[in-house]
Amino acid sequence: MTTLTRRRLIQMVGATGGASAAYATLSAMGMIATPAAYAGAPDLPVGSGEGESVAVLGAGVAGLVAAYELGRAGYAVTVLEAADFVGGRCRTYRGGDVVREVGGTQDVAFDEDPGLYFNAGPARLPYHHQATLSYCHDLGVALEPIVNDNRGAFFHDEAAFGGEPVRGRRLMNDTRGTVSELLSKAIDKGALDEELSGIDKERFLEFLSRFGDLQADGTYAGSSRAGYREPPGANLAAAGATMEPVDMNELLASDFWGYKMHFGEGFTQAATMMQPVGGMDRIAAALAERVGERIELGARVTEIRRTGGGARVVYADASGAEQALEVDHVVVTIPFSVLSGIASDFSPEVVRAVEACGYTPAGKAAFQAERRFWERDHQIYGGISWTNADITQIWYPTAGFGTGKGVVVGAYIWSDEIGARFGAMPFDERLEMVRTQASRIHPTFAEDTTAGVTIGWGQVPHILGGWADWSDEARADAYPAIARADGPFHFAGEHVSHLTGWQEGSVLSAQDAVRAISEITLSRSN
Repeated sequence: MTTLTRRRLIQMVGATGGASAAYATLSAMGMIATPAAYAGAPDLPVGSGEGESVAVLGAGVAGLVAAYELGRAGYAVTVLEAADFVGGRCRTYRGGDVVREVGGTQDVAFDEDPGLYFNAGPARLPYHHQATLSYCHDLGVALEPIVNDNRGAFFHDEAAFGGEPVRGRRLMNDTRGTVSELLSKAIDKGALDEELSGIDKERFLEFLSRFGDLQADGTYAGSSRAGYREPPGANLAAAGATMEPVDMNELLASDFWGYKMHFGEGFTQAATMMQPVGGMDRIAAALAERVGERIELGARVTEIRRTGGGARVVYADASGAEQALEVDHVVVTIPFSVLSGIASDFSPEVVRAVEACGYTPAGKAAFQAERRFWERDHQIYGGISWTNADITQIWYPTAGFGTGKGVVVGAYIWSDEIGARFGAMPFDERLEMVRTQASRIHPTFAEDTTAGVTIGWGQVPHILGGWADWSDEARADAYPAIARADGPFHFAGEHVSHLTGWQEGSVLSAQDAVRAISEITLSRSN
């Protein structure tokens, strides 16, 4: 048998293991650049910041990381946060909290129970986001697994399968079996002789048989991998009857195959991921505890100006009184959706970048369930169900399996059009829409859920967007201006990264800003 070509090997690896497996193989073969290993948090000399002052604008994750690291080196740090809480979009709501939007407020009426919470912003951590995870380890933020991609959850599309939800297990395994059968037949008939030159065809056919769980004759007639119509039982019960394979025409009529069926193969996704025990905001809280009294809440920045040797920041404090702060350096972490409305004398290139950055109007809705109907009625323990309805996703909690109540996320929306429409709805209409659409997947959703709360990130004051959405053109032409210092101004946040929408982007960009300030400080002292 001759050696496989690299191209054919990558194609086979990708077909078998998905995009992440193909990526890893390409990296191992030296065919793509491997991302640099995480070098750790900035290691600034102790006391190196003595005599230098920094204003950090925004107490989201980026601002808190910058303040924490600079404070450890002796810089005089002041953090100005317009909201009355820290963490920015790293926000977890619990019973008794209030959700504030431009159009009004919502009271969170969950029971006051540590297991009943809603991660309104980020809700999962990939294993390779080492910068974020390092702070969790160093600051004592306990982590636990989260079920992210569950084959027992549902896929729902009104245009396919009679509008009935279908288990992910059935879709994915029947698709694999059908494709394996088609490829096996083509090989048997010699249709791929030229493409398979040099490959042991008998072993490849055996590979397809095992991969797709084919019959001895190379056909696919269903598989236990896809689930049972009649499950196996004990004693004299039947051995079980597998389901009929899904109709591929029905599958193709749906939108499942576009990306939903393989979203878990993405580099930032996985079947299981991680979350802080008790809520994602534990990360921001741990950082804020270290930064301490240097954080001023209710401080709304109104001007950012250069001075002869540094910068002047004007802001309205919590009482509404105007204050001014003169500093040597400024770390600007304010989302560009808000920064564009603040008077400044940034360079023209930075102004262009700020104006070029769009934001996704993401939205979510969560409900307290009086009983865990997804577990009791549908045997779903964690993970996500998908639908082509506006709600897009239903997230099931990982914490508290088998307990009484739970908080289920009934919608997670990130489409610009749907998100904008969702954000413009009155709060009660949002809840009604979510309950109606979620009931097409879980018929008892409306009757089993009580306290509901929503968030439209495009409507949240001082944030005005879910995450940065750079166009390819803006990323190439405008973005470079904010990836470097603009005089005394340094920029950080998920929008100053290629990891938009992830806390890791915020952390890494903040660490870069800290290093840049340290280099300037050390150069002045030499």
